[in-house]
Amino acid sequence: MILNRLTTLRKGKRWSLQYTADRLGIAKSTYAGYESGHRRPSLEALKSMADLFDVSTDYLLGRVDHPTFQLEEDTIKSVQFMELTDLPNLELAVDGIFLSVEEMHQFIAFIRAKRELEGKAP
Repeated sequence: MILNRLTTLRKGKRWSLQYTADRLGIAKSTYAGYESGHRRPSLEALKSMADLFDVSTDYLLGRVDHPTFQLEEDTIKSVQFMELTDLPNLELAVDGIFLSVEEMHQFIAFIRAKRELEGKAP
């Protein structure tokens, strides 16, 4: 983790160690340990700090240099249109569980049947 990022983010908001720790619901010594590098935050603490400072966890970990997640222009364009019948190159999930190929076929069949009933079939 890039330690000075926590300090820079906190000081940028003009927050004291105590105020920051209180916002995170942890002891001041615990948070001070994160900033100094004497303690390593848990995954939950890392997520809480990212939420508090409105930055990505990757930024806190030093994996990226921009504080917030940004989609590349090509990624944004590809997300605007997606053909569900292109099953071999597609992974979908519902409630965090990936759909099987059979479930995707069922989903496509459902949409087609619904459109036909509504008179919207191509």
